[in-house]
Amino acid sequence: MTFSAQDQTSEIHAGPGRPREFDPGVALAAALDLFWRQGYEATSLEELTLAMGISRSSFYGCFGSKHGVLLAAIRRYSDEKLAALAAAADGEESPREAVRVMIAAIADAAGGPKGCFLVNCIAELAPHDPEVAEVSRRHLDRIEKLIADRLARRLDPTVAEDRARALLSLALGTTMLRKAGMAEPRIDALLTQIDSLLPPP
Repeated sequence: MTFSAQDQTSEIHAGPGRPREFDPGVALAAALDLFWRQGYEATSLEELTLAMGISRSSFYGCFGSKHGVLLAAIRRYSDEKLAALAAAADGEESPREAVRVMIAAIADAAGGPKGCFLVNCIAELAPHDPEVAEVSRRHLDRIEKLIADRLARRLDPTVAEDRARALLSLALGTTMLRKAGMAEPRIDALLTQIDSLLPPP
């Protein structure tokens, strides 16, 4: 049985007659954090199950494989990121400011050298892992559409799509610069370049 998007409580057995419950959502969050910090290839199965707080048998029973838990982690990150961006945009009346706050959230200039989890996975795995490439493309398409929908309230839809793609590319590029050690003020300065792509107030 593989883990679904819902955080359900599963049961494993520590011994005869001694069931122990664990929350797959909590375990998945721990896996995501470990992959984010260390990368996929550098994370051993032993480290992964230890961080998740589950046995190997429970790991395989719930998630299927190390690759399976990675894909589940990427999907969870994608859903949470999209929800947070939509909420941030909904807090702004102006489409211009809605897009501005979304780009700032994606770039996360103050986020430090850990980088963006999705961008890290793309750089490490997407060139030779079709499943990671596909789930990553879906994530980027969803964010691009979210940005384009806001821009289209002031711009022609085709123009909005082109600008959304350019804005997302700039924001994702800054996450790589942040991971390489670029200081927050320099990233903030780069992000001022988005003004020419935003609709009028």
